[in-house]
Amino acid sequence: MSWDRFGDGPPLVFLHGTPWSSRLWRPIADALAGRFTVYLWDMPGYGASSKHPEHRVDLAWQGELFTRLLRGWGLERPHVIAHDFGGAVALRARLLHGARFASLCLTDVVALRPWGSPFFTLVQRHAAVFEQLPAAVHRGAVEAYIRGASHRGLREDDLAALVEPWTGDEGQGAFYRQIAQADERYTDEIEPRYGRIGEPTHIVWGAQDTWIPLDRAHRLQALIPGSSLAVIEDAGHLIQLDAPAALAAELTRWTAAVRG
Repeated sequence: MSWDRFGDGPPLVFLHGTPWSSRLWRPIADALAGRFTVYLWDMPGYGASSKHPEHRVDLAWQGELFTRLLRGWGLERPHVIAHDFGGAVALRARLLHGARFASLCLTDVVALRPWGSPFFTLVQRHAAVFEQLPAAVHRGAVEAYIRGASHRGLREDDLAALVEPWTGDEGQGAFYRQIAQADERYTDEIEPRYGRIGEPTHIVWGAQDTWIPLDRAHRLQALIPGSSLAVIEDAGHLIQLDAPAALAAELTRWTAAVRG
């Protein structure tokens, strides 16, 4: 598993989602490293971590692994910022495996059903078939899928960086396996427990997120006691690329408040 640690101050851990990696958080992590010791990691099956076919990548395992990773790092109550299904991973670690956080920031997260696009559902039903697509067809499908996560549109270099880990025999197989192993039961299991979260919790959402629409943010805020919500305009699900300055400002404000 690939991970990195840098900066100085209280621990702050970032969790990415799918089909992304810690690279998506790197610019904001760099900006906050002056006040925090920042931890970035690629979940198994993503980024620079192992994509071996025998390694589990489902949310249940990722939640267990994250809890073990915090213990391995010696972090008892880190600040946590999570995106997409990284939110489900953090929430499962907190509610099922005994992890505790100093604060929790949930950014366009997978936490409430329904989740998963029509493409996502189709792949789940026919993952073995999709794994056999010609490389050029596969790349085109992944590019179209990732483009749909952005509201403003992606620069070609950003798109290429997001697509590249999923190319080649290893990447193509890993892309469809992580979708095949996704299941709403992993969030159904923890949704009734959200009222138990006592840490300061902040929710950040892109107003134009079509992957996980804004209504989920309001529902999630209602379920987590004392949580706050910030909506960022002109941003879709890929909020880190659609509105980097607005997101960085919001996370800087939030982390300064909870650090104090």
